[in-house]
Amino acid sequence: MNILHLDENHPLLLEQFAALGHTNHEDYTSSKAEIAAKIKNYDGFIIRSRFKIDADFLAKATNLKFIGRVGAGLENIDGEFAAAKGIKLIAAPEGNRNAVGEHALGMLLSLMNKLNKGDQEVRDGKWLREANRGVELDGQTVGIIGYGNMGKAFAKKLRGFEVEVLFYDLKENIGDENATQVSLAELQKRATVLSLHTPQTPLTMNMINKEFIEAFQHQFWFINTARGKSVVTQDLVAALQSGKILGAGLDVLEYEKSSFENLFQDDQMPAAFQYLIQAQNVLLSPHVAGWTVESKEKLAQTIVDKFKVHFH
Repeated sequence: MNILHLDENHPLLLEQFAALGHTNHEDYTSSKAEIAAKIKNYDGFIIRSRFKIDADFLAKATNLKFIGRVGAGLENIDGEFAAAKGIKLIAAPEGNRNAVGEHALGMLLSLMNKLNKGDQEVRDGKWLREANRGVELDGQTVGIIGYGNMGKAFAKKLRGFEVEVLFYDLKENIGDENATQVSLAELQKRATVLSLHTPQTPLTMNMINKEFIEAFQHQFWFINTARGKSVVTQDLVAALQSGKILGAGLDVLEYEKSSFENLFQDDQMPAAFQYLIQAQNVLLSPHVAGWTVESKEKLAQTIVDKFKVHFH
C-alpha cells in the first residue's frame, strides 16, 4: 500500500509499515487543498489532528482503504461517509489511556492540596501554611462520566485510595471491580469529585452547563481531560465563583483551536477565560493529558497493531 503520513509521529510507524512492505510518503506542510489533490494516489493515511477530514476530502480519496488517527477521538473525521465508502477508521485510545488516567489524578491531587498556589507563594517569599491546608482524597466519592478506555484508566489509578468510585455511561452493564455503574441522577446526588472522560459528540457538546452543575447535591471538584467543547466555560466560572465547584483541573478548553493563536491579546480573550487564568483554584494544562513520552510510542504501536489485524 501507499501510505501518506500527514503529521510527524513516533518513527516506529514509518519503520514498521516499511517492514511490512508498504511505501511511506510524508507530507507535513502542504495545505489541505494540495493534499486533497493527490489523496487519490494513496491507500491509507495517518493523521493526528492537522485538519478536518470531511466528506469532500474523502470523496477525492478514491483508493482509500484506511485512516489511522494517532489519538483517541474521531470527531474530526466524517465517520459515516468513511463507513459508507468502506474506509476503515483506526484510532488508538488504548495508547494514551494510562497517560490520561495519571494526568487526571495528578491534577486532582494538586488542586486538593493547593500545590500550585503554595509553590507560587513560596517563590514569592510567602510562607502561608494555614492558607494552604489541603483536603484529602480519601473519603470522597468520585464520579466518572464516560467509562471507556480513559474512564477505566482513571478508575484503576484510584485503587490506592479509600474512595467510592461511581460512573455513568450510555452503555449498560459495564461496571467492574474499580467502579460501580449508576444513573446520572445518582452520580449527581453522591459525587464530590467529577472527572469527564467522554468523546466529543452532539450529546456531549455543552453538556457541563448551569443546569447540569446545579443538579449536583454536593460541592465538587471538577477535572476535564476529555474535550473542551463539552463544558460551557461561562457556567463553569459561575460555579467556581459561587463555590459549587471547589476547584477545576482543565487540560482542554472550549476555546481551543479557535482563539489560541491570539490567546494573550486582551481584545480576543473571553471574560470567562480571563477569570480562569487568574483563579487560584484552577489548574490548566495545554491538552497534554495523553501526551507522554510513553504514549507517543504506544499510540503509534497501537495503530500498526490494529492495521495488521485488518490488512495482514
